[in-house]
Amino acid sequence: MKKRIISSLLAVAMITTMVSGCGNKAVETTGRNADGQLEGEITFWHSFTQGPRLENIQKAADKFMEEHEKVNIKIKTFSWNDFYLKWTTGLASGNVPDMSTGLPGQVAEMINAEALLPINDLIDDIGRDKFSAKALEEGTVDGNEYSIPLYSHAQVMWIRKDLLEENNLSVPKTWDEFYNTAKALTKDGIYGCSFPSGSTDFQATNFLNFYVKSGGGSLLKSVDGKLQADLTSPLAIDGINFWLKVYRDCSPKDSISYDVLKQATLYYQGKTAFDFNSGFQISGVATNSPDLLQYVDAYPIPKINENDPDYGITTANQPMVIWKNTKYPEICKEFMKTLYEEDAYINFLHATPVGMLPAISGIADTEAYKSNEIVKQFAHAEEVISNAVESGTAIGFEHGPNIEAGIMTSQHLIEGMFQDIITNGTDVMTAAKATEDGLNDLFNAAR
Repeated sequence: MKKRIISSLLAVAMITTMVSGCGNKAVETTGRNADGQLEGEITFWHSFTQGPRLENIQKAADKFMEEHEKVNIKIKTFSWNDFYLKWTTGLASGNVPDMSTGLPGQVAEMINAEALLPINDLIDDIGRDKFSAKALEEGTVDGNEYSIPLYSHAQVMWIRKDLLEENNLSVPKTWDEFYNTAKALTKDGIYGCSFPSGSTDFQATNFLNFYVKSGGGSLLKSVDGKLQADLTSPLAIDGINFWLKVYRDCSPKDSISYDVLKQATLYYQGKTAFDFNSGFQISGVATNSPDLLQYVDAYPIPKINENDPDYGITTANQPMVIWKNTKYPEICKEFMKTLYEEDAYINFLHATPVGMLPAISGIADTEAYKSNEIVKQFAHAEEVISNAVESGTAIGFEHGPNIEAGIMTSQHLIEGMFQDIITNGTDVMTAAKATEDGLNDLFNAAR
């Protein structure tokens, strides 16, 4: 993957500023004074906006600062969408953090912008063999690793056992079964499944990816050694039509503007029978509708045909990165190491049990981890998610880490395609071709 600036959001002026502003100055100071003590101030941006996760990260920072009196860690929290805007615009002025979280596709864009430091040594210090090779590969380019996974999760199908039992219905294994079941459950104030296509998120891209990946396909294809969008393949067109049918017959009509939180909230509140998400659904239901928690469970995402191979769907190995402009890379690395210390790490994972699965080996087998009541109650869901983590990839990363996947999920053209078809009645193939061309224009501009 060539390391050039990433999209039309990042103009030539950004390149000039970034190169002149960062250069060798970024690594002149490591973060240790003449006495070998850690000293300096770093900024950590993350998107753990929920209370327990945010509190655990702050607690870890406070402990680190107590142990290293000359270190100050300033934490800033942004939603995932706000974070993307913040770092892409911040590159021009150098207003980026010392370290941050990100999404896999965003990390690919950061690497392409030459905005990150390699952290091979950090991974070696923690223990390379503790991490999944697949997770490390998501942030690896030209032999250098630029991200480290903090936790893992995967998209699976969430059901309501009580609704299925009351209607004598089985857990669907194919997309046709899913549609028929969702349609049958769309009654009495409950929707079978909401289909989200809000333009501030990549949920429609995610849902289309479910269908296409389940058939062994991809939303990207290689043409003459370059990745291009592939929205007009028969499989992709089938997927677009499938989700339009779900929207028409099983979904609230205002889901055309839903982001991931609005989508998930319907499930949290017991207003949808099915949803597709990670183990974060559990804590959402526990907070909003605790009486329904006993009826919640997870199953594999449906296939086109029941006996089709398992191609793996959408996995997220939540990465952390160190930014190239930091003056104190050693402080960042030492702080990151503490996040994986067993007690602190288990406490962090238990902030959203089953929502965040361990990214390092050995943790899931400890009594401290297994003793959590939610982990016990949702052992089946955790097994389903763990299996999905092992077989899946981030959207588009079935081709390895690539900026095209990042652009496809960050620019929301597929969401606009669904909105165009639904609102304006645009022909599916026409809209798909226009979106495919628009994505390819962005890809070509970023290379």
